[in-house]
Amino acid sequence: MTIQADQETIIVEAFINGQNVKSLSQVAKENPTNPTEIVGYFPVTTKEQAVEAIEAAAGAFKTWKQTPIDERIMMMRKAIEKIRAAENEIVHLLSREHGKPLYDAHGEIYVSLMWMEFACNEAKSALQEEIKEHENGKTILSYDPIGVVAAISPWNYPIALSTIKIAPALLAGNTIVLKPSPYAPLAAAKVAEIIASEFPAGVINVVHGDADVGVELTSNPLVTKIAFTGGTATAKHIIKAASETIKDMTLELGGNDAAIFLESFDVHDERAMRRIVISNFLTAGQICMIAKRVYVHRSIYDEFVEKYIKAANRWIRIGDPFDSNTTVGPVNNLKQKNYVLGLVEDAQKRGAKVIPLGQILDQKLFDQGYYLQPTLVLGCDVHDPIVVEEQFGPTVPILPFDDEEQVINLHNESIYGLTSSVWGKEEDAISVARQLEAGTTMINTAAVQGLDVRFPFGGVKQSGIGREYGVEGIRTYTEKHVINVPKTQDLPYIPE
Repeated sequence: MTIQADQETIIVEAFINGQNVKSLSQVAKENPTNPTEIVGYFPVTTKEQAVEAIEAAAGAFKTWKQTPIDERIMMMRKAIEKIRAAENEIVHLLSREHGKPLYDAHGEIYVSLMWMEFACNEAKSALQEEIKEHENGKTILSYDPIGVVAAISPWNYPIALSTIKIAPALLAGNTIVLKPSPYAPLAAAKVAEIIASEFPAGVINVVHGDADVGVELTSNPLVTKIAFTGGTATAKHIIKAASETIKDMTLELGGNDAAIFLESFDVHDERAMRRIVISNFLTAGQICMIAKRVYVHRSIYDEFVEKYIKAANRWIRIGDPFDSNTTVGPVNNLKQKNYVLGLVEDAQKRGAKVIPLGQILDQKLFDQGYYLQPTLVLGCDVHDPIVVEEQFGPTVPILPFDDEEQVINLHNESIYGLTSSVWGKEEDAISVARQLEAGTTMINTAAVQGLDVRFPFGGVKQSGIGREYGVEGIRTYTEKHVINVPKTQDLPYIPE
């Protein structure tokens, strides 16, 4: 990666076998705050270059898998320090290409480094082989690296959702080919190259592109594991592409995460009201684990809505991501803006009431960018599209419910099950949480505010396969290898 003399326009190339590889054509990445401004350019990686990257990773794997775990950890720790030293530069780039405010971009680096450090601290014990002596002899269980990992990351948290794959994959002894999203490719590629600078050539490779590159990464027989974060519809294509070679997969997919407010919830708790507002509109609502539908017990519904609007109007300030007063920036891309607008307009046509939230700090800037004013949607039917589909943008429906059985059924009838949250007295909330179909349920908080990288994260149903984070998120990049050493090879029930 190079930075031109004006320190503004970033040029990214594919990174294969330790070197930047030129492409015949490049694509401009606009600034969603001001789409006429070009932040940088990224390449159209060819299928042949994707094959080259996979082969480089396969070649490097032969020696990398034999590298002692202490050396792998040492390299990763050096990479962490380099990322930390370059944080301000990375954050600046991320805000420009993505649209998220500076505090949010710093938060993404914070989560990324927290996970990478946890992985370094836990990798040795997590990957330590286990030897068990027993009455039948001895059994050795080892955690062997899988091979070449194809990592495909999304645009909403491009750095965090790349490092969540890179760190455990490399620590476990695998090599990797990363494909960032074309909607936010620059900062993720920069971070990947910073990490790669501490590792042997071919261990980390970065490619860019659309469907043809994705198909190669997910179907090439040299790739033995796919790690994908993104939409459920795309995951179905990935599963089909991978089926010919039966690849291992970790898929963190879409969600329609519900927040349930029980009768015991204190609507006068201003901090809690602020937490739910943030859970709806952080990163302009573009987070897989954001609270996307809110159910409130009818007995507190009216007062809840009143307090919610007040809390939202206090916290939401829509403006320039580089303005310290801004809490919500633009939506990342025009396609997503139009999709969210379509859901809101559809709700209005169905008779719902749409309430604008927050303050627009700069109307001229708002009009020129991919901005959407956050909205609260009231009076929806429980099966309206804005309720049952993943909005992935700054709008949220709030609906009343009458009893716990009803709201549990409404939650569980979704095809998704990534995260959920239950708000109220702890004992009541945990009782309801135990009955929800979700990978993670948070109590009296939601979204990133309730994330703990020490524990596994992932979805049920069509929200994913497998888990990331925690010790399980390290071991998911390994194959369990059992070596049995029996005391006797003769089975007692087989005649002489």
